[in-house]
Amino acid sequence: MSSTQANPAVQKAARWYPADDTPLRKKARKTQHPTKLRASLKPGAVVIVLAGRFRGKRAVVLGHSKDAVIVTGPFKINGVPIRRVNARYVIGTSTTVDISKLDKSVLEKVTKPEYFAREKKSKKEKGEDAFIKQGEKPEVGIKKQPTSERASDQKAIDKPLLSAIKNEEFLASYLRSSFSLRHGQRPHEMVF
Repeated sequence: MSSTQANPAVQKAARWYPADDTPLRKKARKTQHPTKLRASLKPGAVVIVLAGRFRGKRAVVLGHSKDAVIVTGPFKINGVPIRRVNARYVIGTSTTVDISKLDKSVLEKVTKPEYFAREKKSKKEKGEDAFIKQGEKPEVGIKKQPTSERASDQKAIDKPLLSAIKNEEFLASYLRSSFSLRHGQRPHEMVF
């Protein structure tokens, strides 16, 4: 052997060994991709909401934000307000409603994530009042009332939607009816 090549058997051993053998973490091979919405969830499509407070109700798709579909009942027909629903929890149907007459500025405002952001609570009070309130039980059953801005947006969207729904013969009663499955019905074999 030449003196320039190092003999692998003669290499120095490490002076310090870890007490426990920790396996090397594997590199993540997955990359994040933007979510792709199904073709059936285009604006104006009637969808069936599968989970949440309004499960079983039919709603009209207004648009989509980063990770959710924005739907409305309309509120006057079936009580579903403007809300976000995860795309996994809706079934798209072949029925569509013409939403071209909706006010574009209201639609843009509603599809922004800030529209659905929760109000931040103020910093905790300090002093005697906070100490006294700490021992009291919080009031239960108080419903959060929608703001006047939300109500006006709902009316602005519902008015042209209702006129488009009235043009179709049975669409209002279809949206009013709820969806449910009975024993033996197979949703994966149904055509919506």
